[in-house]
Amino acid sequence: MGENAWRVARWVLLALFVAGVVAAHNWYGNRHQFYDLEIYRQAVNWWLDGHDLYTFTKPDDTQGQLGFTYPPFGALVLVPFAVLPKWAAIALYTVLTFGAVIVTTYWLVAPVARRHGWSLPFVMVLALTVISTLEPMRETYTFGQINMLLVMLVLVDLLVLVPNQSKWAGICIGLAAAIKLTPAIFIVYLLLSRRRRAGLMAIGSAAGATLLAAAIAPRASWAFWTDALWRGEGLGNAAYTFNQSLYALLARFGSPNTVLWAALVLVTVVFGLWRARRAALAGDEVTGLTLAGLTGSLISPITWAHHLYWFVPALIVLVDVSRPAYRALAALIAVTVGLGTVSWFEQGLPTDPWAHGVPGFLIKNWYLLLCALLLVVLPVRRVGSSSVDGRQPVDEAAAVR
Repeated sequence: MGENAWRVARWVLLALFVAGVVAAHNWYGNRHQFYDLEIYRQAVNWWLDGHDLYTFTKPDDTQGQLGFTYPPFGALVLVPFAVLPKWAAIALYTVLTFGAVIVTTYWLVAPVARRHGWSLPFVMVLALTVISTLEPMRETYTFGQINMLLVMLVLVDLLVLVPNQSKWAGICIGLAAAIKLTPAIFIVYLLLSRRRRAGLMAIGSAAGATLLAAAIAPRASWAFWTDALWRGEGLGNAAYTFNQSLYALLARFGSPNTVLWAALVLVTVVFGLWRARRAALAGDEVTGLTLAGLTGSLISPITWAHHLYWFVPALIVLVDVSRPAYRALAALIAVTVGLGTVSWFEQGLPTDPWAHGVPGFLIKNWYLLLCALLLVVLPVRRVGSSSVDGRQPVDEAAAVR
């Protein structure tokens, strides 16, 4: 087969794959109807009407009483979604989320495509199609979660501002941490990987945004930082299958042992950030930020399945490394996360025999097990001529270690 004929055949196969995925999305539908976006809207409107922000609750059949759990600066950011009509809020959310997915995917796959000599348009279409099937991505959209907006802020810093040594590097991570606390793991990552100026900028922007919120909403700020944050109410059922954190793993065995959980968190933080630091110093920023994101997801008490965006850059790293074992792992992740393994119980999977023993343990904890595996085996690539601090990369055996 000639080169032109093969190129046409590739595009035809890709078109068939895209059509199949579109049909699957159409069958699956929007099962959550922007449920979390509506919670944001109702909570912020409750607040704008003069009520205490952190007294808002919404009954949920599965999770109990759900409330607003973000810091006050997050509420300020969500005001436009609250004051717009519902249809306009959904339209704005859709444009921002889809735009963030496209832009961040380009930042991740373009260097890989150039390095391998692959067609960038072909790789982008393929990557976006595969990414759209992953449960964290489709659930982020159908729930109306702001995950991709936070990811966009993190990646703007780590893949654009930091590499270009911008004086503003770190500001976006700080803003993300002020909106929702979990991105603060990337401030620690910056400091540990010798980007101290960016780390301090992130601390400064997070503090500045938090103080701005305190000036605008002093009562809500006092309530969050002195009470709501520590009570943890409104977060949902920790043992619920959608929660894929270390705390959830323990909760599914009964009442979590605080000492055991703290020990697991300590080991995960030390090991995960050690690997993330080494990746950054070797010049592999994508692996470094992925390891930091996985670490943050594992140690957070609540990590819903739709929070696990970090499967996306992990897949790109695994595909980039030309070793069968890594690409086999990428295929395993793409298939099982694409099928929504941990959601099977929610979709009516018979409780026997799947709910018990080893099958039940694997299904209910599959994503956190994958995260833990990636924390150990995700390869560090030699992708640049120098590391982030200007030194030569760490000497890696072949392409990875």
